[in-house]
Amino acid sequence: MAHIIVVGNEKGGAGKSTVSMHVASALARLGHKVSALDLDLRQRTLGRYIDNRRRFTEKSGLDLPGPEYHDLPEIDKDSLKPGENIYDHRLSAAVATLEPDSDFILIDCPGSHTRLSQVAHSLADTLITPLNDSFIDYDLLAHIDGDGVKILGPSVYSEMVWSARQLRAQAGLKPIDWVVMRNRLGAQRMVNKEKMEKALERLSKRIGFRIAPGFNERVIFRELFPRGLTLLDLKDIGVKQLNISNVAARQELRDMMKSLNLPGVEVDF
Repeated sequence: MAHIIVVGNEKGGAGKSTVSMHVASALARLGHKVSALDLDLRQRTLGRYIDNRRRFTEKSGLDLPGPEYHDLPEIDKDSLKPGENIYDHRLSAAVATLEPDSDFILIDCPGSHTRLSQVAHSLADTLITPLNDSFIDYDLLAHIDGDGVKILGPSVYSEMVWSARQLRAQAGLKPIDWVVMRNRLGAQRMVNKEKMEKALERLSKRIGFRIAPGFNERVIFRELFPRGLTLLDLKDIGVKQLNISNVAARQELRDMMKSLNLPGVEVDF
């Protein structure tokens, strides 16, 4: 069966689609067959990212490894039993179709709470939650006191993950490997950065997630999206000499992929 990776939180602007595209494309470049689903049916950022990649490769004549994007199938409402949710069936039908022919299925969730996102979290073998290095984003996971030290209680998102874990346990499935990814880190060692690091470490032990490195804030990510490219494609499109920032970004991607510890994946780029 395919290993299902869900990239989600309930806050926009944390870099979910950038992380999704880079993880999916890195896996494809490592020789794995990757299928991708975008559950943000309105914005479709990951879907548009992959569309941009397809158009660029067709125009340039390049053959760049990448994920295969799939829309959710339509479901006949008349086929539903009383009380059944059409979105549950759309997602389960997509996963059932893709599983036999995929090594990984990556699902990018919207930056808000939706029924689709809720169901996707219960399907996750690996859950990646990108988080900006800010206590505003930390509030997505837990509520804390004014000093940023005492944990007052879990957030609605953490409670949703807990519910997803319970559903998987009841179904006899293996536990979710929840990875909180610190994204858009500043280069400088600032007081807020250190407080965030300590706060996340305390919280990880309490509610059960691993902490992984993400991407620093870099202009390159804004430049890659219109052509559907990732950091690993730069040499393939003729960039002979990477600048220091791009070299550092590739190392961040390498560290990110290693920290995910996905089954059967050897990071050698």
